[in-house]
Amino acid sequence: MADPFDITIIGTGPAGYVCAIRAAQLGMKVAVIEKRATHGGTCLNVGCIPSKALLHASELFAEAGHSFAKMGIGVSPTLDLKQMMVFRQEAIDGNTKGIDFLFKKNKITPIRGTAKIVAPGKIEVDGKDIVETKNIVIATGSDVAGLKGVEVDEKQIVSSTGALVLDKVPETLVVIGAGVIGLELGSVWARLGAKVTVIEYLDRILPGMDLETAKNFQRLLTKQGFTFKLASKVTGAEKTKTKVKLSVEPAAGGTAETIEADTVLLAVGRVPFTNGLGLDEVGVKRDGKGRVEVGDHFETNVPGIYAIGDVIRGPMLAHKGEDEGVALAELLAGQAGHVNYAVIPSVVYTTPEIAAVGKTEEELKAEGVDYKAGKFLFLANGRAKANQTTDGFVKILADAKTDRVLGAHILGAQAGELIHEVAVLMEFGGSAEDLARTTHAHPTLAEAVKEAAMAVAGRAIHS
Repeated sequence: MADPFDITIIGTGPAGYVCAIRAAQLGMKVAVIEKRATHGGTCLNVGCIPSKALLHASELFAEAGHSFAKMGIGVSPTLDLKQMMVFRQEAIDGNTKGIDFLFKKNKITPIRGTAKIVAPGKIEVDGKDIVETKNIVIATGSDVAGLKGVEVDEKQIVSSTGALVLDKVPETLVVIGAGVIGLELGSVWARLGAKVTVIEYLDRILPGMDLETAKNFQRLLTKQGFTFKLASKVTGAEKTKTKVKLSVEPAAGGTAETIEADTVLLAVGRVPFTNGLGLDEVGVKRDGKGRVEVGDHFETNVPGIYAIGDVIRGPMLAHKGEDEGVALAELLAGQAGHVNYAVIPSVVYTTPEIAAVGKTEEELKAEGVDYKAGKFLFLANGRAKANQTTDGFVKILADAKTDRVLGAHILGAQAGELIHEVAVLMEFGGSAEDLARTTHAHPTLAEAVKEAAMAVAGRAIHS
């Protein structure tokens, strides 16, 4: 190729497509290589977007059946699962077509096929065509983690992908793994009528999140009909014509029991998708978890090859990958691209939602940081009372000496939206006092955030 691309990105999930657009904005000649028929990666096709569509639809279905009558609205909802799946697909199509538009707008060259790096600056597509480029970016995302003895067939035993396209509501659903994906998809099917049991190897749900928040959330899910078997491991799965029989025993060892379900969802995490890219052949180093090893500027040990998103260290979050994509494009353009990994929000999109940013209490204690915590219950928030969404609380963690906010944890309605005012505050090194003295409109759920900040100094007004 006489005129090579400035940058070619393998994978068009959130990390890849955002990196491509920013690079094009900065004047680079950009190509992307994608093996799927549509752009957007796992997130837009079989992850974030379709799951949120089903979460939204199933939440409204549950509200109509259980909450509307209290507000004087008389309805008797019936489930049309086929139409709900059409709604899900429309959400996918709208977002993936949007990326097509953005690629055309920014003059990005899309290439369909499976990529393999054959040398620095050279990528083979489908075993034949060679793309020449000055820089290569690996943005191939992640894949479903497996579990020995549990074979996914996407019919009776499903991954998160299969759980998005079930053709009927199972009477009984067992979710293996009490992480974000398992609890979100379990919530969808529980609202639509499934009896959900969650099996988790650890003695708690949502590993890595604030423990107090997770324990309170588990109680709320139990009220919603969830059954939890914690500190338990699945050692095998036997399929019959209509059922799946799981062998379950204590994580520490002990007597096994059999749990039967119509459908089993395997949701024990995700692993970086780095196989088949030719990384070993060109000498790109990976760590023990299969992640591509990179430096501070996302560079691998091979000059001209970079990696971003789920394939490198850090939380497997779409927005983390997006910010890395922007930062890398700016660095390649000679600018000062940067990602603040200390302020990356995370959200569990259940009902109620959980959102967090910064440190947990457990992390601060382990690090020996002297901190103060301020907590405010939504039960004491006027808007939450009016909306009948009083479950949960806001917790603000601040340095005991400087008052600088170190973390925030929200369990409640719209937590995923509320967390961002704390994230912005933390980006500017703000204090709990700064947040407490910022006027919040009344009546809003956001007032609970202000009150939690006031509670750090022991001066919350409404509790």
